[in-house]
Amino acid sequence: MKLYTIDAGNFKLDGGAMFGVVPKSFWNKWNPADENNLCSWKMRCLLIEQGKQLILIDTGMGDKQDAKWQSYYYRHGEGDLIGSLQKLGFSPNDVTDVVLSHLHFDHCGGAVTWNSSRTAYQTTFPNAKYWTHSGHLDWALQPNGREKATFFKENILPIQEAGQLYCIDQTPPLLPNIEFLLADGHTEKMIMPKITYQNHTVLFIADTIPSHAHVPVPYVMGYDIRPLQTMQEKQTLLEKIAANNWLVYFDHDPTYDCATVLATEKGFKIAQAGLLSDWGL
Repeated sequence: MKLYTIDAGNFKLDGGAMFGVVPKSFWNKWNPADENNLCSWKMRCLLIEQGKQLILIDTGMGDKQDAKWQSYYYRHGEGDLIGSLQKLGFSPNDVTDVVLSHLHFDHCGGAVTWNSSRTAYQTTFPNAKYWTHSGHLDWALQPNGREKATFFKENILPIQEAGQLYCIDQTPPLLPNIEFLLADGHTEKMIMPKITYQNHTVLFIADTIPSHAHVPVPYVMGYDIRPLQTMQEKQTLLEKIAANNWLVYFDHDPTYDCATVLATEKGFKIAQAGLLSDWGL
């Protein structure tokens, strides 16, 4: 097995929205806001090469939305989903499985693209099985008012129409050494893949803990539909992470791929943060 960080680019979100009720004087030192109170965030995906399988976790926001919509999120940086794959010697045709942690646009938008004539949508990875959870799929296709602006049918329906969309709870995927944990605080039935590799356990924790600055339990995003549940989920997960020395893989941290966590009398703190390569991965 080999693990690769995939950089799908950066975008900007309001710092207050990303940290909820936490004062700006606290979070601004970790991810300084610009003059519009916007912070830069990474869209970080994870690629797993295992035997004949090439498994991609999340796909970033893609580039099929129009320029006006893109301008709302200040897409920037050199990261690119397909370019990152190609730098590693892979093509979209090589990907066998795409695990979508959830169907918010910044995690699944790259799963679908325009065809060559820009007249219709097609799946970005034509040979892949795309994986979600049936409960989350229903949630995304009938969105509540709070999440309606982040669930786009053009990111979902073309996968269904191509016959490539599967649900982990209905057709369990044969992905060795990968276990799927679930969380309901950020959104309904979000998938958090836990990968066992050599002597390491890597948890793609998705938006339960989007960056190293969100490790303290009360640091919960304003986007979460059930913030108190997020706190409970974080507490339970962080106890396991700290006790077992798991690596937490961050989807939105602007600097670090992953980190280990230490339990202290004052709460959970980062023990070491860095790149996958820092742990020989």
